[in-house]
Amino acid sequence: MGFKNIFWPPTMVARQAASFLLFKNISGWNRARSWFTSYGMASLPVAAGAIGMGCIGFPAHPAWEVTNACNLNCIHCHTHGGGRLKDELSTKEAKKVIDQLAGIPQFRMLVYTGGEPLVREDIVDLLHYSKKRGLVNVLATNGTLITPSLAFELKKAGVAGIAVSLDSADPAVNNKIRNNHHAYGDALKGIKAIKDAGILFQVNTTVMEYNFDKLEELVFMADSLGSAIMLMYQLVPVGRGGYIKDASLNRENNGRLLRTLETIQKNSRVIIEPVAGPQYWAHLLEKSRKNKGAWLWAAQRLFHGCTAGRGLLYVKADGELWPCPFVEVSLGNVRDGNLSGIWDSHEILKKLRNRDTLKGKCSECTYKSICGGCRGRALAFTGDLFAEDSSCFLDSNK
Repeated sequence: MGFKNIFWPPTMVARQAASFLLFKNISGWNRARSWFTSYGMASLPVAAGAIGMGCIGFPAHPAWEVTNACNLNCIHCHTHGGGRLKDELSTKEAKKVIDQLAGIPQFRMLVYTGGEPLVREDIVDLLHYSKKRGLVNVLATNGTLITPSLAFELKKAGVAGIAVSLDSADPAVNNKIRNNHHAYGDALKGIKAIKDAGILFQVNTTVMEYNFDKLEELVFMADSLGSAIMLMYQLVPVGRGGYIKDASLNRENNGRLLRTLETIQKNSRVIIEPVAGPQYWAHLLEKSRKNKGAWLWAAQRLFHGCTAGRGLLYVKADGELWPCPFVEVSLGNVRDGNLSGIWDSHEILKKLRNRDTLKGKCSECTYKSICGGCRGRALAFTGDLFAEDSSCFLDSNK
C-alpha cells in the first residue's frame, strides 16, 4: 500500500495553491517562482493534503515523540530529552498507535520526533509500518546521526521529508545551545546525506535571546543549503526550556522577530513559518493595506494560526496525548485505545477549536480566527490555556 490517497483531491491541492499565492502576495515574496520551481511538486507528499497554513506547518496531522532519549542535551528541549522513559511504548504498542492514527481520515502524514527519534532501535521498522498503513512519514531530528546509508534506508521506509534542527550559522553558538562540540558539523554531514538521498529537507530553528542577533545569517544559510521550509520556533518555556525562561522573547522582541522575518522573506527562497508566533499572519495582513478586505476574507479560510488541538495532536513517548508539544495538558493515553474518539470529541479540543473561548485581548481581536495567540505561551506564562497571549505586539485591533 502506498501513501494514503496519494493523489490528493483537487480541492486540497487548490487550497494549498491558494495558500501559497496568498502568502506570496501579503508578504511581498520576490522568490516565490524560484521556490515553486525547486520544491513545489516535491513538497506535495510532505504537505499531505494540507488545507492551509498554520503555526506548525499545516493542519491536520499528528506528531509523535517516539522516545525521550537523545544523543544531545539541548538547553531548550521541551521534553527534557536525554534518557529513555521507563514506560515508553513498546514496538507492539507503537504499531497499535499507528493503526489508530491511520484510522483518522484527516491524518495523512505522521511526524516522528523526540528526543531524537533515530536513537530508537525499532524506528525503521515503525517507519515501514506507517508507510504500509498509508501515512506519509516526516522525521524531525537533530541530524547528527544520519549517515548516507541511513538516509537511503529512511527514504525506502517512506520518509518524504526530514527537518534538521539548527540554531545558528555560528558553530560556537549552535554547539553551546546544543551542549555538544560536534553538533554543528555532524548536522551538516547529515543534511548532505539527506539531500543526496533525494529527501525533501527543511531547517527547524528555535529563536531565543542567545541567537536572535544572527538570525538573518541562519536563514540565508538554510536557503543556500537547499532548505525548502524553515520553521522558526520561538522558545516556549516548557520542559528544559523552562529553566531559561528569561531567554523567551518578550512582547517587544516578538514584534521585532516577526517584522524581521517579513523583511528577510522578501528576498529569501525558503518559506519561513513562525511557530509560537501566530501573530505573523495578522501582521502581514496589517501591512497589506491594498486589497486588505479581500486578503482577510481569503486568510480566514486558509490561515489557521495556532494549531494546538485544531490541526495538531501530539503523542508523548509514554502514550500521553497533548494538544501541542508546548501545551502540557493531558487528553488521555493512546493505550486506552480511544484516540479517534479523543480527537473528535474531547472537551479541551472542542474549546481550542472554538476561538470564542479565548479571553482578554485575544477574545476581541479582529484576527482571532487566523491567529488565536499562542496557547502554549499563554499557558506557560499565566497558567490559563485560554488567556490572552501577552507576547502579542499588534495594537490596531486592541
